[in-house]
Amino acid sequence: MALNLFVGTIVISMTVVIHTFGLIVVTHAMKHLVAQFRMHGRRSRVLAMISVVMGLFAVMTAEVWLWAGVYHLLGVLSDFETALYFSTITFSTVGYGDVVPAHDWRVLAALEGVNGFVLIGWSTAYLIAAGTRVGPFRLGEHF
Repeated sequence: MALNLFVGTIVISMTVVIHTFGLIVVTHAMKHLVAQFRMHGRRSRVLAMISVVMGLFAVMTAEVWLWAGVYHLLGVLSDFETALYFSTITFSTVGYGDVVPAHDWRVLAALEGVNGFVLIGWSTAYLIAAGTRVGPFRLGEHF
């Protein structure tokens, strides 16, 4: 179990770094888009939100692929495609149960679920903030 915790701590740390810098990149991209296209109209703000959502998906995709790569590297699952599928359903906390990790790596998989839960929550908070600042849900317009 100590190896699970050690590997999990390293991978979680890496995903937090990816998420932090990914959100910084998305923020700078949004700043550039807003300045470049003077996003004040409704259509422009919808485009801004689409850009934010796609940026968040790109960041989380990198994190899921990192977990899948670790599973594959450690031989936790039989092949990379299975590792990617397992990582996606674990990170998103869906957890169908049709693919399970090797018995010795169950704690590592549980750590990915917690990691995904936290990072998806962080992304949701970021999306709400973006929606109220530059997106179609600007403060005072709808609420």
